[in-house]
Parts: sequence; structure tokens; C-alpha cells
Amino acid sequence: MISRRTVVSILLASCLTLLMGLNFTPTAQALGGKLPAINEPAPEFTLPTNTGDGNVSLSDYRGKWVVLYFYPKDFTSGCTLEARRFQQDSPKYMERNVQILGVSADDVESHAEFCDSEGLKFPLLADTDGEVSKAYGSWMGFVSLRHTFIIDPKGTLREVFLGVRPAIHSTEVLARLDELQVKSS
Repeated sequence: MISRRTVVSILLASCLTLLMGLNFTPTAQALGGKLPAINEPAPEFTLPTNTGDGNVSLSDYRGKWVVLYFYPKDFTSGCTLEARRFQQDSPKYMERNVQILGVSADDVESHAEFCDSEGLKFPLLADTDGEVSKAYGSWMGFVSLRHTFIIDPKGTLREVFLGVRPAIHSTEVLARLDELQVKSS
């Protein structure tokens, strides 16, 4: 017998798949709250990082593209796979003048251990109170949802990814970056 939870999960996955196939772009709401508007300034933030540099602000990266990805928890299978893929593709991001920034509610110490264990070279930011995740519509009570945002060199939000699939997400982000960078040149 199939549980009610399984049926709901299957229906939700089917709806998301259908919407993704229709090139659906969210306009206002995500599961985690109100999304910032595309083609508007991305919400500014300052958060502590595991890199030993103290705090990192979005404005630190003016002049670069930013891939800002939110994820639920260090050391979990999907989050580890997603981070590994971003790290594996980091030379491709560097070629495109892109800074990857990961954000979760884990603290700086957890991020440092996670980066050490997985060989991650990009900053992970500690949003322990969820304020930045809330500003990006990516907060579910005590964890960040798996959402990604592409921000252009002027600080304008250019793309939102919901329903992220960790195994292929970095490839999808790179493809969209290529499209956006061609349009902006």
C-alpha cells in the first residue's frame, strides 16, 4: 500500500516536472516565501564565511557574476553532491568571471569542516538566523531550501532556480550563465 506522503510527493514531483518542461518562471512565491524580482537589484547581505576572511557581502563581488546557492545542510547527500559539482566545475566558472557562494544555516565551523572534507575552494556563508535566506524566499523554519540565484556584475538578479537537482544543477547554471552573458555583452 502506498502511503499518503508518497502520493503527495509523487504529485508534487510530477507538477514540478511539468512546470519545468513548460519553462515556468516563478514570479513571486516559492515554498520558502516571496522571491526577489528578476531584473531588480538582488537583496544585499553580509554574512560570516568559513574562509577566514570574516564577513562577506554581496557588494564585495561587484564587477563579477555571482552564483548564490542556498542549500539545507552540510554533509547531507544532496548538498554534498551539489557542492562537489560546483567545485568540479569551478574552472569553468572562473573562465566566466563568476564567484560561487553557498549559503546554509550551518555555522562557520561546520562550513569549514565541510569544505575541508570535500575539498571545496569557494566560500560557504553562515546564515544561522535565516535572515538572508528569508530575503531570497529560501527559508523553511530552520533550514535554507535548495534554491540558486544568478546575479550580474552590477548586482541585478538575473535568474532563479527552484526544484534544483544536485547531480546536474551546476551544468544547468553554466548553460544559463552562457545565455545571460551573451545577452549582456
